[in-house]
Amino acid sequence: MTIEQAREILLKYNKEAFHLLLADVVSGALRHFAKELDPGNEEYWAVVGLLHDVDFELYPDMHCVKGEEILRGEGVDERIIRSCMSHGWGLTGAKYEPELIMERVLFAVDELTGLIGAAALMRPSKSVQDMEVSSVKKKFKDKKFAAGCSRDVILDGAQKLGWTLDEIIGKTIEAMKTVDEMKN
Repeated sequence: MTIEQAREILLKYNKEAFHLLLADVVSGALRHFAKELDPGNEEYWAVVGLLHDVDFELYPDMHCVKGEEILRGEGVDERIIRSCMSHGWGLTGAKYEPELIMERVLFAVDELTGLIGAAALMRPSKSVQDMEVSSVKKKFKDKKFAAGCSRDVILDGAQKLGWTLDEIIGKTIEAMKTVDEMKN
């Protein structure tokens, strides 16, 4: 599946600017991670990032359950479906545990991109380009800040990857910088 085909599916089920932006951010971040962790499969990672929340706008209470139905109904490859829905493991009704490196990265950075994005909006620059790990860690410790971003999932995701909190934050900031550069 190409990124263009994935975008067509995404746009059938998502209209809100926030959800479309999040899909683009996660897709771009995963593409960045793939360059280091799975060279040659960047498009696959980006497709999964784009489609991972395909059901959230319409079915937030059935997230990662309806997504499986939607993607299967659209004829999406089972590997992509599994990878997309694995980010809801232990949180939604997702039946797929993140096992592949890409699935583990998605599991961790989906929540973390939200936290970093919220922290960036608090900066005078409104950008991740000048973001420091220490700034994100400070916001990470404040449970009221971006309260919808699960710190437990971020920590669990880092552990699944064998990375420290500092490493995953730093790597995700760098990934988001590449997405931010593409928008400008």
